[in-house]
Amino acid sequence: MTKLPVKIALTVLCLALVLAMPFVVSSPAMLGDAMWAILEGEDSGLVSLLIPAARAEVTTEEAPALPVDFTPGPAPDPACFNENGYEDDSIRVQMETREEDGVVYRIAWVEIASPTQLRTGIAGDKVTSKKTGTVLTLAERYNAVVAMNGDYFVDNPTKTSFEYRMGQKVRAKTNRLKDILIIDQNGDFHTFVKSQGITVEKNEVTAEGVEGPIINAFTFGPALVQKGQLLTCDKDYGYNPNGREPRSAIGQLDKLSYVMVIAEGRGESAGVTHQELADFMYSLGCIEAFNLDGGGTACMALPFHPDQDAFGANNGYYNELGGKERPQSDIIYFATAAGTESGK
Repeated sequence: MTKLPVKIALTVLCLALVLAMPFVVSSPAMLGDAMWAILEGEDSGLVSLLIPAARAEVTTEEAPALPVDFTPGPAPDPACFNENGYEDDSIRVQMETREEDGVVYRIAWVEIASPTQLRTGIAGDKVTSKKTGTVLTLAERYNAVVAMNGDYFVDNPTKTSFEYRMGQKVRAKTNRLKDILIIDQNGDFHTFVKSQGITVEKNEVTAEGVEGPIINAFTFGPALVQKGQLLTCDKDYGYNPNGREPRSAIGQLDKLSYVMVIAEGRGESAGVTHQELADFMYSLGCIEAFNLDGGGTACMALPFHPDQDAFGANNGYYNELGGKERPQSDIIYFATAAGTESGK
């Protein structure tokens, strides 16, 4: 039997992929890349482009690894920034602004090659420091491609909370009134509602589902999405749960695939309640999502983008601040690993 010409076969494959796209693509922007790759006859890396889960096959040993400490990441390459974000061999960041129901959402879609590229930075020189700084200042210090606020863990340091930063324990006290997010050595998220599933006995910590050492942990919340299920937020939770406020959240979409979100408020944007933020994170496809500090703390920064005006950033910030920015103790950021000894 005569074989179909290559281009016809590729066209058929392209059409089949388009029909399957809603089921396999985590970000709509990936569709164009996939179609061009097929039509141009490229197949190298195509599966990982279309199906983020395939990236899980890249092991930590094979991927570019950064030290699990407070060492800044490598400086981003100015040539790797584009009108939508940043991309090199180790990281892909796509920025998006979306408006829904009177709320402006600032979104960063992030894919990384190594879990060590998901990092935290602190304002002081050690985790016990009470020093604070702005998100932008910290993002610049740590060479962040993109960064957002953490949970401001030095605020009221005597509180009962469960905090780790880059493998270092700050405090390990569970709080039955607050939810906890743990990030493990694989970069996987684990949310714990009212601390259920975490046991601390004689300084030994056990957390259900957490593999290996705890790399980062946050006590703020509430948890918004857990194990792929949308959560119903406690209406009596702290942090004005039913009020429309600027808020920040981070979620995991798939293996080494994440989304950072700022919901703007206290201006033209209406702000969101906890439940509205949970609904939004779930709509983005999160399998785990967690609310972080909000109000004047809610910030997202891309400090090294060379064309701030064209990119839509505000002097390094991607979102409009909800009033005067509140200096804080920590950031969550993503770093490039390109150019490292174990990188590509």
